Amino acid sequence: MSRAFFALLLRDLRLAARLGGGGGMAVFFFLVVIAIVPLGVGPDRPLLASLAPGMLWVALLLAALLTLDRLFQADYEDGSLDLLSTGPLPLELVAVAKALAHWIVTGLPLVVSAPLLGVLLNLPSAAALPLTLAMLIGTPALSFLGSVGAALTVGI
Repeated sequence: MSRAFFALLLRDLRLAARLGGGGGMAVFFFLVVIAIVPLGVGPDRPLLASLAPGMLWVALLLAALLTLDRLFQADYEDGSLDLLSTGPLPLELVAVAKALAHWIVTGLPLVVSAPLLGVLLNLPSAAALPLTLAMLIGTPALSFLGSVGAALTVGI
C-alpha cells in the first residue's frame, strides 16, 4: 500500500513539474500581493512592521487557495480519478497523497519565499524564523483542509 501511495505522490509531482504554473503562479501572486501592501498602507516602517506577519499569512492563504481548485479537477476530467477510486489505495490515502503533492509544489515554495518577501514589509529579523516555522506547520493544514473543498467541488 505504501508503494502505491508513493507512486501516486511521485505521479502528481511529475505532472506538476511537467505542466508547471502551479507553484510559480502561487509565488508570483504572493509577491504581487505583498508588493501592493506598502503602496496602499504607505511607507510608514513601524506600521508595515506591525502588519507584516498578518499580511504574509493572508497573502499566503490566498496564494495557496489559488491553485487548490485544480487538485482533483484534472484527474476527474481525464477519468483517472475513477481509476484511482477502484485501485488498491483507499480514497483517504489518495486524497492525502494529492494534498501532500500540492503542499510540496505550492506550500513549500511559499514558505521559502515568505521571509524574503517579509523584507518588503519591514519584517523584523527576529520575527522571520518564528514566522517561517509557523508557516511550515500551517501550510500543510491549508493544503489538507483545502483538499476537502476541492474534492467537494470537483464535479461542478
